[in-house]
Amino acid sequence: MGFGRYMGFRVINAVVVLVLVVFICSLLFNTFAEQEVKAMIDEIIRAMTVSNPQLMQKLRSNQTAYQIWVEEQKKLLYEEFGLNKPYLQRVFERAINQLQFKFGKATMIRSPSGSTDVATIILEALPRTVLLFTTAEIIVIIIGILLGLKAAQKAGSFLDRSIQVVSMVSASLPMWWVGMLMIIVFSYYIPAFPSGGFTSIPPPPPGIPALMDLLYHLALPVITVVLVSFGAWAYVTRSLVLGTLQEDFIMVARAKGIPERKVLYGHTLRAAAPPILTNTLLSLIASMGGAVITESVFNWPGLGRLYWIAIEEFDVPVLLGLTTVFTMLYLAAFVLQDLIYGLLDPRVRIGAERR
Repeated sequence: MGFGRYMGFRVINAVVVLVLVVFICSLLFNTFAEQEVKAMIDEIIRAMTVSNPQLMQKLRSNQTAYQIWVEEQKKLLYEEFGLNKPYLQRVFERAINQLQFKFGKATMIRSPSGSTDVATIILEALPRTVLLFTTAEIIVIIIGILLGLKAAQKAGSFLDRSIQVVSMVSASLPMWWVGMLMIIVFSYYIPAFPSGGFTSIPPPPPGIPALMDLLYHLALPVITVVLVSFGAWAYVTRSLVLGTLQEDFIMVARAKGIPERKVLYGHTLRAAAPPILTNTLLSLIASMGGAVITESVFNWPGLGRLYWIAIEEFDVPVLLGLTTVFTMLYLAAFVLQDLIYGLLDPRVRIGAERR
């Protein structure tokens, strides 16, 4: 099997996993979602009784006629919302709608623009999460890889030991605790940054003032994420690169007189690239989902905070929509990872051709 067929197989595998995950989630949440629809139908019928008092006065004088009328209205509305179909058919239709990004309407949550459409709610929250966590994650990856490379290059030195200590301390700190500490220090004792939020109230005029205000609110959360996250990256990179530096081809490259910088950034980093790439892709994709507690601490209106609100309000359409989006992002990352692995590591292509 060639590399192209191998990648096709990986794509098909990802699609199958996506369909299964969405179907299982639809099956689990279908009962709760339909309970909300039934409650909405009851509200519609009550509104109809209020809007037509003369009809209700006639019907309520005859309790049997009133019950028949209510049942008829329920039957019509059940047909309109598809609740009269078989249970499995309703689950399949919900799953198909999820795969087509037809997430429906939220029951409790509204987007900042006032929309109840779940897709709109998610699309409005996604750029804010990407802006915060993806920006911070890119900075973390760059700092972590550079520190890890230097620590591995000078293994056992004071720099190496210092980086290891700082990495372990950084990785052990809870992000929510560091976030609250940063707010106390830099928002109250030293009022250099706002304590949270996405923009000032009232918001500044569009253009440069709005951009500067956004960066002003973005600075403290980004600093917090970088402080907590760069240590783990530096330590993992050091371990991967240190193992690669002991390989024979590195010894041969040094014996040939190849400059140390080219050995480190050319030969060593490329050989250690697949696991580093895996961590990079998964970290970037995970960053798009935000962090529930961190976004709540900084009152940042991203996907993490949206997920928390959806859980609190038990807004099933929003929960299903977010689960579908997150699943798609992770599966896309895995497929992209396999593709890049094949470009970086010839063993993947050889293994694919032998199948």
